[in-house]
Amino acid sequence: MPKLAVSIDSSANYNMERDIRRKEADWDFINSLNPRLMWAVKLFIERGDLRLAQRMSGLDLEDFIEILRNAKVPVFITVIKDP
Repeated sequence: MPKLAVSIDSSANYNMERDIRRKEADWDFINSLNPRLMWAVKLFIERGDLRLAQRMSGLDLEDFIEILRNAKVPVFITVIKDP
């Protein structure tokens, strides 16, 4: 049976998403957070692992996403590639 999935370069996609999160982030706000939240937000920016960063923060998911919004960190990034 033929495969229907299209192979994309996941490392390039990962790097692009990380770069967008870094660029959009409000670093003054992030650095003003308490150390636990600051490192959780930085973890999310670098790795994009929302659940791990949320657990590290000690907040529930909705509260952690609100922190990311206040820090201007895009939570979800949609990448559209030309065919």
